[in-house]
Amino acid sequence: MFNYRIAAIIKRELKEKLFSKTFILMTVLIPVLMFGIIGVQAFIATYEGDQDTTIEFITDSIEMESAFQQEFQNLEFIKNGYYKVTYNTMNREQFNEYLDAKKPDLLSEKLNGIIYVSDTAMENKEIEFYSKTPKNITVSEKLSGTINKILVANYFADKQLSSDEISYIRKGVDFKSYKISEEEEIKEEGYGNMVLSYLFTFLLYISLLMMGQMVMQSVMEEKQNRIVEILLSSVNSRELMTGKIVGSSITGVLQMAIWLSPIMVVISTAWLSLPEELLFNISFNQILFLLFNYFLGLVIFLGLFATVGAIFENPQEAQSGMWPVMLLIMIPFFIALSLMKNPSNPMAEISSMFPFASIIVMPARFTLVDVPVWQFIVAFIVNVGTIFAIFPIAGKIYRVGLLRTGKKPKWSEVVKWIKYKY
Repeated sequence: MFNYRIAAIIKRELKEKLFSKTFILMTVLIPVLMFGIIGVQAFIATYEGDQDTTIEFITDSIEMESAFQQEFQNLEFIKNGYYKVTYNTMNREQFNEYLDAKKPDLLSEKLNGIIYVSDTAMENKEIEFYSKTPKNITVSEKLSGTINKILVANYFADKQLSSDEISYIRKGVDFKSYKISEEEEIKEEGYGNMVLSYLFTFLLYISLLMMGQMVMQSVMEEKQNRIVEILLSSVNSRELMTGKIVGSSITGVLQMAIWLSPIMVVISTAWLSLPEELLFNISFNQILFLLFNYFLGLVIFLGLFATVGAIFENPQEAQSGMWPVMLLIMIPFFIALSLMKNPSNPMAEISSMFPFASIIVMPARFTLVDVPVWQFIVAFIVNVGTIFAIFPIAGKIYRVGLLRTGKKPKWSEVVKWIKYKY
């Protein structure tokens, strides 16, 4: 039954919550952060990263070469030098020899792609695209419309329209993608690796957030229940923090290994096969790197989440400290998704070797492009260096915050904890 005591409690709660600094700051900052995240996502999604792309068109006939030159010279991204396009004419046998000669340029990306338009394209609209990154949707989207226009114009040059011809007009250009790599022969590439890249990105993103919040909640519960005081009678704070983080990291890696076990079965056995268009090209060593890289990522992020849990006493207070850590996971997630549009995105290449970001971006990237060994090494060194850089600071905050109760500390106080000498 409603009475004056309940009303007093409601009044007190409203006064504390509505006029607290945390409530005001979060009320203002959350919309700003949300719009900021959307803005970052929109920028990453629209950033194409294909400036200075060099493409060579090769056709079977002089007439088609002339038609391509005439149409493409009027395109804005070619007139302003954003794309550099050259043209050539040769038959299939000559083209095969020419492709072998151009392979070093394709691998070094002096030449980003070769598009071969054979005479059969006039009937089936199959265009062959040879590149180090053949599933570059940015390039195919920019070129396919004009290619289709040329093929349609050539097809109907001396014909009367029929139902079949109308159907041909409506049909889009089919890019047959062929991957150029150091170790393997040239072969057509399906969509399996793109699906795999999506899978790795989402699994890593969800797992980092889930494991991080679990560790943070665990630390706060131990602090609230005074269990931590019993634990600290047997071990010091550094040992407690290290054991908690490493134990949780091992658990996370085992969970990830179970999630990825179907992929490991497919790449290690011949009796289980996928449809040709969904075949993926990934090695067992790359899966091992993903798991090891993920372990380093867990150590880094769980250390940050545990530190946040030690500072605050409940999830509501911890929101202000948890958002910066979550952004370090969310922004790389958006960058990894941008790889689906352009695997050669320079932003993704840099972030795959950048602190915090490499945990999610590198696995998404090596499923789509051939990553040099030195970049794997750099990513490993960066992640190990990040651990050694943040753990002394996180350890000091963790030690002080773990035994501190009562009023929520100000960030200026937390900074002072770092300066304490033990």
